[in-house]
Formats: sequence, C-alpha cells, structure tokens
Amino acid sequence: MSVNMAFDLNLADDRYRLLVDAVTDYAIYMLDATGLVSSWNPGARRFKGYQDHEIIGEHFSRFYTAEDQAAGLPSRALAIALKDGRFENEGWRVRKDGSRFWAHVIIDPIIHPTSGRTLGYAKITRDLTERREQEIALRRSEQSFRLLVQGVTDYAIYMLDEHGTVSNWNAGAERIKGYRPEEIVGRHFSVFYTPEERARGECERALAIARSEGSFQTEGWRVRKSGERFWASVVIDPIHDEQGAIIGFAKITRDMSERRKAEDELLSAREALYQSQKMESLGQLTGGIAHDFNNLLNAVVGSLELLRKQEKNERQLGLIDNALAGATRGITLTQRMLAFARKQELKVRPVDIYELVGGMTDLLSRSLGPSIELETLFPVGLMPAFADAGQIELAILNLAVNARDAMPSGGKITISAKNELVPDRTQSRLVPGRYIRIAVADTGEGMDAETLAKASEPFFTTKGVGKGTGLGLSMVSGTAQQLGGRLELQSEPGKGTTAILWLPVSEPAATPVEVEEARITTRVPTTSLSILAVDDDALILMNTVALLEDLGHIVVEASSGREALQRLEGQAFDLIITDHAMPQMTGGQLIAEVSKRWPGMPIILATGYADLPGGLPSGVTRIAKPFWQSDLQKGIAEATGA
Repeated sequence: MSVNMAFDLNLADDRYRLLVDAVTDYAIYMLDATGLVSSWNPGARRFKGYQDHEIIGEHFSRFYTAEDQAAGLPSRALAIALKDGRFENEGWRVRKDGSRFWAHVIIDPIIHPTSGRTLGYAKITRDLTERREQEIALRRSEQSFRLLVQGVTDYAIYMLDEHGTVSNWNAGAERIKGYRPEEIVGRHFSVFYTPEERARGECERALAIARSEGSFQTEGWRVRKSGERFWASVVIDPIHDEQGAIIGFAKITRDMSERRKAEDELLSAREALYQSQKMESLGQLTGGIAHDFNNLLNAVVGSLELLRKQEKNERQLGLIDNALAGATRGITLTQRMLAFARKQELKVRPVDIYELVGGMTDLLSRSLGPSIELETLFPVGLMPAFADAGQIELAILNLAVNARDAMPSGGKITISAKNELVPDRTQSRLVPGRYIRIAVADTGEGMDAETLAKASEPFFTTKGVGKGTGLGLSMVSGTAQQLGGRLELQSEPGKGTTAILWLPVSEPAATPVEVEEARITTRVPTTSLSILAVDDDALILMNTVALLEDLGHIVVEASSGREALQRLEGQAFDLIITDHAMPQMTGGQLIAEVSKRWPGMPIILATGYADLPGGLPSGVTRIAKPFWQSDLQKGIAEATGA
C-alpha cells in the first residue's frame, strides 16, 4: 500500500469517527463477534449512562432487562442479524442506573469482504421513551374518547363517510334510533328521514350545507327502526384530513320529543288560559249588558202592561201586543246572555233525568218535526242530578234543536244518560266526584276542527241570517258551569255530533230534596199597602211605582239606600221593594240595616243578579228583573201574606 493511499484511508477513518462522535441522539457502537462492546460514542454515553472505560469489553446483554436476558433475546438478536443480514425491533432496555427506557434497535453484521468471516456487529439504538409515552397517551385518549362516545346514551353520536353512509354507531344511537351496529353500519343515513323529507332531498341538502358552511343544524321529525317518529335536534359537521379534504361527517342527534311535548302542552295550556280569560271577560261584559237590558225591558214591559189595561182600540191593542211580544223575545235573549255569563238565578234541587226527559217527549217531538227519529236510552239506577230542572229542560231542548238543524234532510237523535265517576283532573276539567253524563247525539253533517273549536262561543252560528242568535250552546255551557258541570262537544265531518252535558250528582245525605213551592194564585189584595220603592234608576223606579199604584197601593219613592233609611225614620211602611245594584249602599246592605233596625219588616228584593254577596236574610222575598205586574203582585202576596 502506498503512503498516499494509507494517508487517505486514515483520513477517511478519522472523518468517520468524527461523524459518529458528533451524534448524540443515537447510541452508535460496535460489538465484536461474541457481543462484547468494542466502541462507544457520545450518544451511547448520554442516554445509557456508561463511560467508555466502564462498558468497552463488556457484553451488550447488560442493556437488556432480566426477563429478556432469561429469554435469550441478546444472543437471538445476533443470530437473526447474522442470518438475515439485519435485526430490528423495539423494546425495553436498561440504563446504568437501572432505569428502563424504550428503545429502537438495529443490529447489522460486519463481514470481512474477502474471507466472509464475521468481524462483529454495528449496533444503533435510539431512545423512544418520550415518543412511546406520547403514543400511549394518545391511545389512552382515543380509548377514553371511544369509551366516552360509547357511554353517551342521551345522544346518537356516529360517523358518516363522504357519501352519507354510516361508518360507526354508539350506544346512544342504538337507544334512540333502535338499530344495532350490525343493522345500520354500511347503510345510508337517509333511512332516518321521513319519506316526505327524502322526497324533498333533505338528506343531500344537509350534507351540502355542512360542506359549504362548515356545519348543519336543524330540528325536525326523524324515524326510528320501529317506524315511530320522534322530534330530533341534529348537528352535522364535516371531517377533514391533513390536506383539508372532507373525508366524512360527524353526526349528533338528540331526541327532543319530551321537550316538544312539554312545549306543545305549555302552548295548549296558554291557549286554554287565553280562551278562558277571553270567555270570562266576555261573560262579565255580557252579564253586565244583559243586566242593563233587563232594567230597560222592565220599564218597557211595565209601561206596555199599564197601557194595555187602559187602551180599548183594537188596532192600538194589536200594536201594544206586538211590542209586548218583542219585549218578551228581548227578555228571552237577555236570559240566554245571563245563562252564558253564569249569572242567572237557579233553583237547584235533585232532578230525576229519566222523568224530566220523559216529560219532555211530546215537546221534543213537536219541536223536532216528523223527519227526525227520536230515541232515548236510560239505564236502570240512574242517579238524580243536582240541577235546575227548568234550565236542564231548556238545555236539552236547545241541544236537540241544534241537532235537528244539522240534519236538514232528516235523521236520528239519540238522548242518553249514565252515571260517571271522575276520579281526578288528569282526564277532565271537572272537580273529582260523581256526575250524570247526558248525551245528545245526531247523525248529521258534523263539524270540522275549526268550527268545533268555536261552536260554544257566544254569537257564533253556522245557521243562516235570522235563523239563530248563536247563544244556544253558550247558554247551555254557561248553565252547566254554573251548576258545577260542563258542556263537551265531539264531532267529525260526516260522522255527526254528540253534545255531552255533565251535571253533578245529588248526594241525598248532603242535599235534602226541596219541597216544590206551592203556586201562589195571583189576586188583588183586599187592602191597600203603604210601600217604599227604592231604585237608583229613574225609569225603573217610575215603572215600579206605576205598577204598584195600578194595584191600588200607596207608594213612596227613594232613589238610594240612604234616602230610603231617611224615609223609614219619618214614616211607617207595610213593605219595602228595593233594587240591589245601587251606588254607596247596595240593596243587600239596605236590607241588612232595615232588618236590624225594623225587625219583621216585609222586604222584596227585585234584581237581575243571581249571586249576591253574603246571601239574603231569611224572610226576604226575591223577584227577578224584568218582572211583569203579575210577578210583582205574587211577590207582594208572598212577602206580606196578603
């Protein structure tokens, strides 16, 4: 070998050593043919902990764990390297201080180029402990995330590929949608949509919006495996790869059916409250108007009665009778308005519904006409209702006539009744207790939902102009509510209508049967009475005075309760007739004061109000406005015994 060649080889060898010694991130060292360490670089010193003099000449097996040494891994590694030309693996290795680290190891055999004899091995080791910890942490994180997603049962969380095919499925999705993973993975997510939405292309639109806007959110009806629909909140987010391309979608669905149901119930409750408040306000307005009209009609009726007594001309009598007929219709209308407003005066007692309807059969037959078939169905043991017999007769007649009008070509009306128990308010707006359920069913045209919702409202009618006041059903409803019951309507187009009147049962122990009052025969009293008439309305007062004077009584007027007390202090009277609604001192307050200061004084209260604060003292006679002269005469006879 020439000097120059030797110099070049030495130079190359020096450069190689400089390169190896400069590496600190890798342990690069040599082993002889038996596995003894023959060289040691700074990287080996850095993360294995041995200095050159401590390790050179020692067997490389000391870097292995006791378990690996016992398993013969060091010798097997050299054998594999020699046989395959290379050995590579990862595993635990041991530092000088005994601590372990995760290493990536490569062993290459060094072979003599001419003889083929094994000279030793080149060994490269890299410390991958930090990377392994990161990988373990990542795997744990991924596992935790998978466990978290799988553990969620209130949300359906799953993946779609870029075409919308389901690629995984969590427990929440199985619970909410009903599919097991093997039943749904690989199928298109459009299976969750309703047929209407699939036809409109909602599935494709959802993915398109998620692609273009980065997210898609909505609420709507979705379909479970069973075919049942549920209200869902849906979020779809696109998933991107490292280059930003969309490789699929993350989809989260929540079952919002309970919330929607609660919202619908709240909306219905608000609507019911609104309707109740509207009807209550309308009832108060109607009751007030009806009361004022009663007062006006009182003056009209009284004046017409007195004129009729004085008139002899037949033509004039006909006009007066016509006016009286009109006033009578007005009285009927105001009574219906008061019934709707639940302000009519009721005479409540136990009523045998079977006997009541039986006694109405002729009236019903005449009212309904020959084209209507009437059937009554009443069971044995029907309990008595606690009601006003006259008002119930009127209510049943109203319902039957309405049913007749719904069958212009004829049909059948069935009136039935049965005992019912209302255990709680969950299924009914009635107070829990026992009721009589009276049903009037027809085979007529029926009503749609919109008409049915308005049917009981006052002045609403489907009849032609002049064929109805629109107060029939509202009157029945008002009467039922005033009695502690209610009116219920059931109807469908083409299936007829059933009106159901709920009335409380009369409890025999709590409500003794009232004895029917004997009819008082109207007669002219034999003596003239001194009467104090009290009313703040001048028209009514003048009319009352005229009627009383026409009966032969001596009448003194008072326009207020205070004035009435002043009159009583200065003059003796046989009877007081007073209105109730007066300013400063009501008729009830006047009666209380008179009863205290002049006990035994006969008193008549003339009023259109059904309910009076505190009720009336015993012995006070009541007549309802508007009254005829005969009503006034009957009241005087009852109050004075004359």
